[in-house]
Amino acid sequence: MTRRWNDSRSAVGGSGDGGADAPLGDAPARVATPAGVTDARAAAAAICTDLRAGELLDGSFDRRVGDEYHLDARDRRWTRELVYGMLRRRSRLDAFLNERVRNGIARLDADLLDLLRLGAFQLLHMGSVPAYAAIAQTVELAKRRHGIGASKLANAVLRRLDRERDALRLPTPSDPLDALGLEYSHPRWLLARWVARWGEEETRRLLEANNGEAPLVARPYHAVREQLEAMLEAAGVRVEDAPLARDSIVLNSPVSSLTDLGAFRQGLFHLQDPGSTLVTQYACVPTGAIVADLCAAPGGKSIELSRNASRVYASDISFGRLRRVVGNIHRLEIGHVFPYVADARMPTIKPVDFVLIDVPCTGTGTFRRHPDARWRLKPSDLAVLGALQRAIFRAAAEVVRPGGLLVYSTCSLEPEENDAQLEAFLAENPGWRLEPPPDGTVPATVLDAGRLRVLPQRHGIDGAFAARLRRTEGEQ
Repeated sequence: MTRRWNDSRSAVGGSGDGGADAPLGDAPARVATPAGVTDARAAAAAICTDLRAGELLDGSFDRRVGDEYHLDARDRRWTRELVYGMLRRRSRLDAFLNERVRNGIARLDADLLDLLRLGAFQLLHMGSVPAYAAIAQTVELAKRRHGIGASKLANAVLRRLDRERDALRLPTPSDPLDALGLEYSHPRWLLARWVARWGEEETRRLLEANNGEAPLVARPYHAVREQLEAMLEAAGVRVEDAPLARDSIVLNSPVSSLTDLGAFRQGLFHLQDPGSTLVTQYACVPTGAIVADLCAAPGGKSIELSRNASRVYASDISFGRLRRVVGNIHRLEIGHVFPYVADARMPTIKPVDFVLIDVPCTGTGTFRRHPDARWRLKPSDLAVLGALQRAIFRAAAEVVRPGGLLVYSTCSLEPEENDAQLEAFLAENPGWRLEPPPDGTVPATVLDAGRLRVLPQRHGIDGAFAARLRRTEGEQ
């Protein structure tokens, strides 16, 4: 790994303290050795490495905290707070660090910069972490991963940040988009799109929603809502109604582990944000229909479709992601959902009554759940994903029987992935028409010209788009 720093004297603006002389450790995780790094922090650093290599946050997090470090429920929560929180505040942290590294953070090794971000987040945003622990543990990580020079730099920068925390002020960019990006930690190119579409005030509400914590929302299965609510409350979990999605329940208490809940072990609920639930309610699958969910992982929509369908064929191109579908349907004991690996661009089924394509997309409606996505996406991704979406749309239409239904959906807010895809498909395929579900199927507030449109800043849940299409009888 190339090192682009020298030592603490040349890299840190102002005077710096010496080496790490504070006691190590706090309470978030087990310590491998008396002078070691806690497992939780080591996992956090490893996750950052994975993200720089292009891995998605959720998959990396599950693998590192589970398969590799075997963190208990408490340490998992702590690590999640650290990594997800750092990503949500990355621009702000960078601004504070940049003022305390001589010649700026641009010249630092990317891994060392991530370690400084993690340390700074602990100092400034995790009140349960003593300052000495945040500093000393980051210093030890820097030493292990980059050597003594990096550890001196980390020690000097973080000590200075700690000393000056009461006087910290963000820079004030003259450009309004730069100021928004700094305040809310979002890339400028996305902000430009959103401000042009909704204006600055509504964009601010979206950014605030993106930086919030997404709640756990339970969907009853094999149980009525009242029964599930009573079981959760008996287990000490506070609950409340979820917005917009009937029967969904928000879990308002911290849950150490879902497997500790008897209702979860018994397969009486699964987790799903109301935005996703509204897609399946909008779909309004006819009772007894044979359904194909061609982009099924992680499986929540297949589970919801199975409520009315006689059979659901749930396919996904990724075997690894499909394992989550299998795990969910086994836990819920759903015998009429059939998972298999397949590419949605080349469906391997004969025509069926109903097809759902929840296509791969930028996911701009789910940034509160996936804070890594804002930093991973590029403007060119809209074109790349758009081509994939068109291919899946066309292929899916071929496996809908005459008179059947096709639902196209995304968790994106971007017109290129939503309305533009729908309008292009309808223009090319006169044998199809937009057919909204019956009145009252979903709240009127999430309908827009017959399409489902859920916006985080307006509805308080994950963003979603869906269009329900009918294939004309006799169309070949």
